[in-house]
Amino acid sequence: MVEGVWRGFASDNYAGIHPDILDAMSNINAGHQVAYGDDVYTQQLTAVIKKQFGEQAEVFPVFNGTGANVLTLQAMCKPWESVVCATSAHINVDEGGAPEKVAGLKLMQVETPDGKLTPELVDKQAWGFGNEHRAQPKVVSITNSTEYGTIYSVAEVKALADHAHKLGMYLHLDGARISNAAAALGVPLRAFTTDAGVDAVSLGGTKNGAMGAEAIVILNPELAPAIKYVRKSGMQLASKMRFISIQLVAMFEGELWLKNAQHSNAMAQALFQGIKDIAGVEVNQPQANALFPILPASAIEPLQEVAKFYVWDHTINQVRWMCSWDTTQADVDNFVAAVKAQLAK
Repeated sequence: MVEGVWRGFASDNYAGIHPDILDAMSNINAGHQVAYGDDVYTQQLTAVIKKQFGEQAEVFPVFNGTGANVLTLQAMCKPWESVVCATSAHINVDEGGAPEKVAGLKLMQVETPDGKLTPELVDKQAWGFGNEHRAQPKVVSITNSTEYGTIYSVAEVKALADHAHKLGMYLHLDGARISNAAAALGVPLRAFTTDAGVDAVSLGGTKNGAMGAEAIVILNPELAPAIKYVRKSGMQLASKMRFISIQLVAMFEGELWLKNAQHSNAMAQALFQGIKDIAGVEVNQPQANALFPILPASAIEPLQEVAKFYVWDHTINQVRWMCSWDTTQADVDNFVAAVKAQLAK
């Protein structure tokens, strides 16, 4: 591996900042702006988010995705209530127990074959309403695209929202890779959020070219009043918020979010086409920007020397290859050649 400037397939978090976003941050650096979100750029972001998600949408920028998820769920639940999620959900396995530790919430996990919940799977945990011995189910939380790289269709999200609302529950969407989901579906962001009945979204920017910008987007107005308080007490209120807000303005005001996501999805497809027929590789076609191939155990470490990536499930030698907004065709071609050479051994 060449140190210095390099690209791998470990995570879209490894990628740098898109030049348009760097320029936007530099362009607003001069002079003073009111702190804690009362700046003109956060006001501009509000207009941008309303254009993308609808007039009822309210946006609250935060530092990171864990903060967006935890604070949103905290605002959606009372202390005795709980969240139904897939066992593989980021809030369950990748946030260090923050929903439990910070928000004090019970996570009710459901095993899924592909990272996706259905109304029938939700019902495995959404029961016991009125029973004081059981944490009361209040939120269904889904991720689109999921931790397995799968995509909820518009109809699937709507079915979950309708079911949750029928049970007196809310639907939360973890959108760390929401742009990749929209690009894969070929629909606007609001099609599988606002229009499908989602109550709140954790809006991701960092994985799609931002420096570090996420936001809570509230689509159900009754949830908005709590957010500003849990954001402050949850240590996610930025004093110089303009530098978070302008990243999201630069990304979502035009089509940068879509262009970047379309590119990373396309690179995943190109990687799949390159490796799908190699003897010894088992892989499904990606739905977004991630592949989860199964490789011979002996090939994994040598290939990690060529391009960084993570082992997903060591029990079956499954790895994860993630493409980014800056992945190039040359990156893909070089790695495919390395896979072919390694497996030929």
